Amino acid sequence: MKVGILALQGAFREHKWALEALGVDTCLVVKPDDIQACEALVIPGGESTTIGRLLDVFGLKEPLLQRTQAGMPLLGTCAGMILLAKEIEGSAQTRLGLLDVTVRRNAFGRQVESFEADLDIPVLGEDSFPGVFIRAPYITRIGPEAEVLCRWENKVVLVRQGRVLAAAFHPELTGDRRLHEFFLTLAGE
Repeated sequence: MKVGILALQGAFREHKWALEALGVDTCLVVKPDDIQACEALVIPGGESTTIGRLLDVFGLKEPLLQRTQAGMPLLGTCAGMILLAKEIEGSAQTRLGLLDVTVRRNAFGRQVESFEADLDIPVLGEDSFPGVFIRAPYITRIGPEAEVLCRWENKVVLVRQGRVLAAAFHPELTGDRRLHEFFLTLAGE
C-alpha cells in the first residue's frame, strides 16, 4: 500500500518517518496528480487555516474529496482533524467536512499549554498510548456516523467514521506506532 502525506505545511515529515518505520511505501502530496498515486492519505498537524487555504490554492480539495468518496482512507491529526470536521466552532475556514463532528480549535489552550498524557485507547490494546497535545482541538459534537475511540478528561480526542480516522494529538511525535498500524489495518479493510 502506498500512503500519501499531505505536505503543504506542518508535521508531514514525522508521519512519513513513522510510516516508513513500519515498512510502508510513502509519497508526499503537494499537487493533484500526487493524490491519484495514493491508496491512503495522512493530513498532518500544523496550522489548519494555512493548510486549508493551501488546499484551495494548489487545487487539492476537490481531488481529495473525490478520492475519499471513492473509498480512500484518511488519517487526520490535530489540524488534520480540524480540516476533516463538518463544523468548526466560530470559523468559516476551508474544511473537507468528511467527519460528522464539530471541533473546537486550540481547545486545550495556547502553545505554552501543550502537554502529554497517557491515553486509554482500547482499539490499540491494554497499554496506554502517549498522547502529545500541541494547541490541540477536541470534538464538541459527535454525529451518528462517528465512533468515539478515546476521551481524555471527558473530551473526545480520537474518532473513526468508516475509513476516516482523526486524532486531536500527534502520534507521529512518539515512538509508539500503534495508531499508524491501526490506520493501516483500517485502510486495508
